[in-house]
Amino acid sequence: MNVSYRNVARLSRRAAGQTAQALVLSACIGGFATAAEGWLTRYEDAMAVADRTGRPVLTVFTGSDWCPHCTNLEEKVLQSAEFRQWAQERVVLLMIDLPQNGITQAVRRERSLVCKRYGVSTFPTVLLLSPDGQKLTTQTGYTGLGPAEWIGQFAAHIPAVCDTLGEAVVRARGAKRPILLVISRPGDSAARTRTASLIKDPEFEALANSHFVVAQVNPSAAGGTETEQSMEHLLGGVELAPEGVEVIVTDDGQTPLFSQSGAQSPSRVVSGLRRFLAARQAARGDEPTRR
Repeated sequence: MNVSYRNVARLSRRAAGQTAQALVLSACIGGFATAAEGWLTRYEDAMAVADRTGRPVLTVFTGSDWCPHCTNLEEKVLQSAEFRQWAQERVVLLMIDLPQNGITQAVRRERSLVCKRYGVSTFPTVLLLSPDGQKLTTQTGYTGLGPAEWIGQFAAHIPAVCDTLGEAVVRARGAKRPILLVISRPGDSAARTRTASLIKDPEFEALANSHFVVAQVNPSAAGGTETEQSMEHLLGGVELAPEGVEVIVTDDGQTPLFSQSGAQSPSRVVSGLRRFLAARQAARGDEPTRR
């Protein structure tokens, strides 16, 4: 369910003579929106953090002192330990609160511009935004879902980069996609910078999210565990050079299907991956004929 902000505009005028009472109400049911740890309240601040971290922005549009469905969403989901744990390492949290009372006209104009930018007119509305401000998915209203179900509606739209080969193999098996490994040596700051630049590149990100399960991993020492042996095999037994970044595609985490230097420009890496995908599709298209 949702509530139109326009429908309560006239209530703001009526409430002018009841400021003290309204502020008490706001403190009781809207304190979360204004004081909760971890939530940003300015769009520009949230986008700056998203640009720095590469995380999407989970943006909640709410009316903390007049929208009961907003209050229910906050109490049942956004204040839950399950939500906080999920959000901590995955998203930037932004709350755009338009209460009837308790904010200045300048702040109201600033927040209203964000609503206008994304066409938000009903509350609550929740947007998942990419680091460049594009909509990834939208949810309007709140129907009483618990934290797990509510989170699931957004988790599926968050580009995830695995940090272990084993995790990537499991995800790839479920998603039925090849694994795209971006490999650099631990403690190599130059390689880490190159890796971050590649993974955050919009063209690379769009291609990777559409066709691969992505993992950012370190090469392991030769021998030992099965994962270490797999990494050695994927790299062809060659030690990764200082400042080096290697991009490898594999279906099973053991057999390399394609590799190229990740030290190239992101556009060249993307071009190579597109050629791999085209060749893979052509080969699969030929299989029925060969049979």
